[in-house]
Amino acid sequence: MNFNKLNTLLGWGVCLIACTVYLSTMEATASLWDCGEFIAAAWKLQIPHPPGAPLFLLIGRLFTMWLPPSQVSLGMNILSALASGFTILFLCWTITHFARKLLLPKGMLPDGERTIAILGAGVVGALAYTFSDSFWFSAVEGEVYALSSLFTAVVFWAILKWEEQADQPFADRWLVLIAFIMGLSIGVHLLNLLTIPAIVMVYYFRRYKPTVKGGIMAFLVGCAITGIIQTGLIQYPAKIASVLEVWLVNSFHLPFNSGVVLFIVLISVVLWAGFRWANRKRYYHVRLALYCTTFLLIGYSTYITTLIRSNANPGLDMYNVDNPMALKGYLGREQYGDFPLVYGQTFTAKPVDYEKIQPMYVREGDHYALAGHQYKAVYDHKDMMLFPRVWDSDTQQGHANAYRQWLGLAEGQAPTFADNLRYFFTYQLNFMYLRYFFWNFAGKQNDIQGNGNVRDSNWISGIPFIDNLLYGDQSTMPDSLLHNKAHNTLFFLPFILGILGLLYHYRGHRGDSLVVGLLFFFTGVAIVLYINQPGAQPRERDYAYVGSFYAFAIWIGLGTLAVYQWMKKRSKLAYTPVVATVLCMLAVPVLMASQEWDDHDRSNKVIARDAAKSFLESCAPNAILFTLGDNETYPLWYAQEVEGVRPDVRIIHSGLLAAEWYINQQRQRINQSAPVPLTLSASQYNSDQRNYVLYHDAGIFPQDKAYNLREVIQFVGTDDPRMQLTTTRGDQVNFLPSKQLFVPVDKQQVMQQDVVSVADKDRIVSPVTFQLKKDGLLKNELALLDIIASNDWKRPIYVTTPAIVQGLGLDNYLQSEGLTFRLVPAAIPAAADGQRAEIPIYTEKTYKAVMQKFAFGNADKKGIYFDEPNRVMLQRLRDTCTRLAIDLAEKGDKAKAKEVLDTMDRHISEANFPYAMTSQGNFHNIAGMQTAYAYYLAGDTEKAKDISDKIIKDCTQQIRYIQSLPADKLSGDLQADYDRAAQFIIPQLQKMKETFATANQVELHKLN
Repeated sequence: MNFNKLNTLLGWGVCLIACTVYLSTMEATASLWDCGEFIAAAWKLQIPHPPGAPLFLLIGRLFTMWLPPSQVSLGMNILSALASGFTILFLCWTITHFARKLLLPKGMLPDGERTIAILGAGVVGALAYTFSDSFWFSAVEGEVYALSSLFTAVVFWAILKWEEQADQPFADRWLVLIAFIMGLSIGVHLLNLLTIPAIVMVYYFRRYKPTVKGGIMAFLVGCAITGIIQTGLIQYPAKIASVLEVWLVNSFHLPFNSGVVLFIVLISVVLWAGFRWANRKRYYHVRLALYCTTFLLIGYSTYITTLIRSNANPGLDMYNVDNPMALKGYLGREQYGDFPLVYGQTFTAKPVDYEKIQPMYVREGDHYALAGHQYKAVYDHKDMMLFPRVWDSDTQQGHANAYRQWLGLAEGQAPTFADNLRYFFTYQLNFMYLRYFFWNFAGKQNDIQGNGNVRDSNWISGIPFIDNLLYGDQSTMPDSLLHNKAHNTLFFLPFILGILGLLYHYRGHRGDSLVVGLLFFFTGVAIVLYINQPGAQPRERDYAYVGSFYAFAIWIGLGTLAVYQWMKKRSKLAYTPVVATVLCMLAVPVLMASQEWDDHDRSNKVIARDAAKSFLESCAPNAILFTLGDNETYPLWYAQEVEGVRPDVRIIHSGLLAAEWYINQQRQRINQSAPVPLTLSASQYNSDQRNYVLYHDAGIFPQDKAYNLREVIQFVGTDDPRMQLTTTRGDQVNFLPSKQLFVPVDKQQVMQQDVVSVADKDRIVSPVTFQLKKDGLLKNELALLDIIASNDWKRPIYVTTPAIVQGLGLDNYLQSEGLTFRLVPAAIPAAADGQRAEIPIYTEKTYKAVMQKFAFGNADKKGIYFDEPNRVMLQRLRDTCTRLAIDLAEKGDKAKAKEVLDTMDRHISEANFPYAMTSQGNFHNIAGMQTAYAYYLAGDTEKAKDISDKIIKDCTQQIRYIQSLPADKLSGDLQADYDRAAQFIIPQLQKMKETFATANQVELHKLN
């Protein structure tokens, strides 16, 4: 066979290996985070969160439409697995392209020895990326990143094919193909656009004689094209269409979306005129640019399906993109706010004014009504700086505190420009990029989400003197971390081979090394620069940088050539390329696969789906369930929208209630859930005046009495200037007249609805009085209270976590039912010491849910790996069982308590999810203490002692490790973990064991 045939066969062979790996290890159902949302959106062609992914959803629909609902998630996961496998195909061919140019003069066919060397480089580099940590993670779940990686691989490979054929007729068709693929990729993810500077450099090196000046100009042109596409061709069409839309509908009374139609006509006319002019003038490059623009827009046109489907009002309709104005905000991710890049404020700055930047329109009847304006905060110039990295003053998500933690700033202390740069280098560049880079090519410490200390989720090599220097004596680490399946040691071998490949590439072909270097930079460091991440991220973000790791995998492959050349100089044996390839294969891909298989195999994992089902099955019929965060919402959407679990339950994301479109969607019927009543109208929520309603004692409402919540909400919604405040700028704003509120209760109605158990009926109060614990209400909090007031106890209202209503003062009226907490008109009784007691449990309902309805994610199957977010879900299931067992035992039913605990222990294998395990805040061990306490109460002292001893052992090992750390590596959070272990957990467990030994149940209860 000739080289081209061998190269083709080899690529397909590596692709087959990768596809087999990913299909074998892909998740058995929907995963956590965005996967549940995307699968549900693809199944019914619905609208996910901005900026959406219409092409991904269309392809996902093709992969799922032939499957029964219970298998839909497999179809989406297969899509990701195959897309990732084909990414490896194009990576292999990309590496052999560069390798051939390094070893052979242009046009020369390789001999047998060099053929083996070139193909060996392709195999090693491609398989190294196959088994890389971050890419493998995205390859086995139904998310956009796998398909996005395929588009990135294809366009980069396509420009290399153009380079090969640039002297042939019609070679520039490859450029048109690249533009079309990029347009398509916008409907998946924007990562693909970051390949443009590298593509432009390939074009420059092939068409022009390279010079320093020319290279700089080509680089700047590549950056400009990226910016033009990102802003001009992605966002401005929607902006122009929105202006035309308001003009045509409001002025000429044309139908909605006329602006879109007119814009398409106008852009078509402009392109047609451009082609005619370019053809007449014989301007080849102008015509080529018009072809590329046309095909890019054709690919990008998948977003028209977003408008079409949103107008159908599907159950998931994020941002309600049924008109061009909404599409503009959707594509611009306006709901996430803006962030400064070149010049902006520090996080301690306070706005001195607000600048009106653009009007907001909403559909109202047969026209668009002005609903207010978007405002931009204006800051004093002394609070502004160049290259602002510490900019976000958000306290709810912990961003401001994270800045202080990383910079060692005191409360109220303003950062300097030096602090700003230090944050960029230490957090954004090092912690949020280089750490992830070395996860993939050096090794990974464990899977506890990192926050900057030396114990959690750092990169690690497996070479003791290096790791101990960086993070303290690793041999003293607790067993639960040393034996964590995500503890992977690669001994720097992939990194070293990649660096060898980089140096060899630079020496052999500087232009090509610059091209790969630009791909590496723009899909890595440039992302860090652009997204300007604040601290306290809700999850690890390594998946965002897989394009950069793809580029480095090219150098890993070329590193095999460097090893081959080094060996060739020292040996004249014919099998040198075989030896070099085998050595590199064993040192890198085989090592990576052997280390990382156990923590990437999700083939039996179903915890996201099972936890979602358990949440939904914990609710009474026709319930309203408020959720918080992605992992409490998206899996529930999947379970309900795809598998049809409890379609009568209305799932409301409490954070999304900040958006008026989401509030108004609650007025619609969704699945089998009736519309949710609201006191305020759609127009009252559309107004920007109620984004934040401040509490103010106007002197007309006595503050020593409570007011009806529904009447207060009506007051907040009024447009009567006599019931509003006048600001210093002369604006009229609504205000909250009192923090003392009540909700009326019909006791007879409540008793008939089985809201509380018979034993707790005496706790029912009328009315429910509560006090707000804050000085104002955000729009989502106002809407949540509106739903509660308007519901009038007719439908059961639940929250997934008490934190949702805690700041509103309603956490004193919660009752535990299964995994959820129900809002009930019965106050939690005070404990003996005067403090509020634990949230009471509806014992019978929770027992039925645990024993008959709970699913445990296959946690009883041997060898399943649960990473930290999965463990959080398992812990919620275990905590519910523990609380129920304690409740049963304290009520005298030890047999049932033991039954519940044994059911939990049987379904959640301790081998998969230990009772004792090191975690941030030692919360896992504290939860384990509760389980040990439950076993003591249930009479199983042997099991209780076993759990206690294991927790004491883990805490003792934590203390040993933390004590071994030098002072400069002992962070505040590790000191707090040390204190909890030494001063609370171990003494309490020992006292618990001693107390039970003396059968002093009263003292044991006090201890708990």
